Amino acid sequence: MDTILKTVDLTKKYDGRTVVDNLNIEIKKGEIFGLLGPNGAGKSTTMNMICNIVKPDYGTVEFMGKDFRKNKKELSKRLGYIPQNLAIHGSLKAWENVELFTSLYGIKGEELKDRIDESLEYVGLSERRNDYAKNFSGGMKRRLNIACAIGHHPDLLIFDEPTVGIDPQSRNFILEKIKESNKNGATVIYTSHYMEEVEAICSRIAIMDNGRVIASGTSEELKKLVVDDVESITLEEVFLTITGKKLRDY
Repeated sequence: MDTILKTVDLTKKYDGRTVVDNLNIEIKKGEIFGLLGPNGAGKSTTMNMICNIVKPDYGTVEFMGKDFRKNKKELSKRLGYIPQNLAIHGSLKAWENVELFTSLYGIKGEELKDRIDESLEYVGLSERRNDYAKNFSGGMKRRLNIACAIGHHPDLLIFDEPTVGIDPQSRNFILEKIKESNKNGATVIYTSHYMEEVEAICSRIAIMDNGRVIASGTSEELKKLVVDDVESITLEEVFLTITGKKLRDY
């Protein structure tokens, strides 16, 4: 399986504190890669560096076989980022939000209209296309956030804690859509501190703590690091054993 993205010694410090510490991860084309860790582990900072929103102090991001920072204009069109903090405008209608973000990639005219319709239908908001985003529920805002990131048909989708603070029905909807996007050809990076979500949708998982990946593999491989009988232990217990911490304590 080809590598679509990898980080090489990625490092970031804030006020003398190392937030991401020589991080090396490799994402294979066609997989759903889960980055699991507590709040403050460095997940969001890592995603921001991968997306060229934050400049690393050291290290590189290679995307589609090229240095992302040196080929930003070309490669940004191949990536879709769904941030933890909502990137939508409440004063715009749903379709206007999708239009704004999709048009940034040079898509216009009839193609832009088709992409707007397609994205809103995909996240189940077609009937609310003319409603202002500020009037949406938390779950609907999260879904609109996704619609804004997929209109340009990216090869790699990055979801940074997309289910924080929403109801179970909306959470299940988003998880199903992530799996559907993957089946349709998109590679996915999914960050979360919800153990059950990562285990449910991810083909490979990396456990991150204090800015470092301390273990990685499939769910079964991670469990085998702790016990031989994988049925006798949960991923939550694996995390506790490896890190000495409870995931939800953060």
